[in-house]
Amino acid sequence: MEAALADVQAAGPLVRLVADWQGDPLRGFLPLRVFGAVHERVLAGEAPGLARYYPSAGGRPDARAAWPEFRRVVETQGDALRPRLENFPQTNEVGRCAGLLGGFLEAAARTGLPLRLREIGCSAGLNLQWSRFRYELGPHRWGDARAAVAIATQWEGPPARFDTACRIESRAGCDLSPRAIESDEEVRILEAYVWPDQVQRLELLRGAVRIARADPPRVDRAAAATWLARELADPSEGCCLVVYHSSVWLYLSAEEQAQVRARIEERGARASARDPLVWLRHEDGEVPGSVEVRLTRWPPGEELHLGLGHPHGRRVRWLLEPGVRPGAPAGSTPPAPRRPPGARRG
Repeated sequence: MEAALADVQAAGPLVRLVADWQGDPLRGFLPLRVFGAVHERVLAGEAPGLARYYPSAGGRPDARAAWPEFRRVVETQGDALRPRLENFPQTNEVGRCAGLLGGFLEAAARTGLPLRLREIGCSAGLNLQWSRFRYELGPHRWGDARAAVAIATQWEGPPARFDTACRIESRAGCDLSPRAIESDEEVRILEAYVWPDQVQRLELLRGAVRIARADPPRVDRAAAATWLARELADPSEGCCLVVYHSSVWLYLSAEEQAQVRARIEERGARASARDPLVWLRHEDGEVPGSVEVRLTRWPPGEELHLGLGHPHGRRVRWLLEPGVRPGAPAGSTPPAPRRPPGARRG
């Protein structure tokens, strides 16, 4: 990235690559679009010289040696790279399920009902598969020991409700640009936004893809507020309806945030013991770089600050003590992000 900045300052090939790109380069995460587009070329086998230095393609990491090859790809493959700059960076980070898991278990334990999963901003729907993974959370274990995907995460604080089993009634999600799980090319776009030296994250993604392909969830192309208006319209008698999202709130406009909140709160006002609603979030906290796991449930209309997470799921600090039932008025919402515009976790 330092070399790329110098190339831009020297009016090199990178400047010519992005000259016609429209949008705010900070809020549109233009640097990540460029690096993801080049990584996709490596993963597609179209940049063998650069692949020698990308662990994601079997290479050995060497940033200084990689730069001339990176620059050569930008200079010679501009026609292939430019269309990929229109892709908004997505990772569908599977590791975030480590923080979300405690929320799902809390919902199942408190209601005793099967969960109807509805995820907004779900990309390819990989995190809709969370119950099919196994979890190694410090000393704690959850899930089928034979599961093909294992999420290993540092765990601090008291245990979540790891003695709770979950039944899933259905899984569905929406995204403005959903990735087709059946398409190798579409999956490669997801892979490209994982940093090439973070091979463990890439392996988790690929394992989750294999699981999802065996039983793909419904993923609709739709805006979050519009989709929720439809999905929340009817009762879910005998199920706990769980609306959830991770690293999505920041990317919604203030107007859509208000619409999403209104849809959920309207549905919450109609909830009952046999038709409960849970709103689970794994989103940026007030402290820059922090992630908070929060859950609001109806009835009775209370918010629980469950714990602190990590953008890639590397650690969870659980805050909810067993047997404790803290609450806050319904309508509490995720805190406004305080990261500077353009800061992105990838």
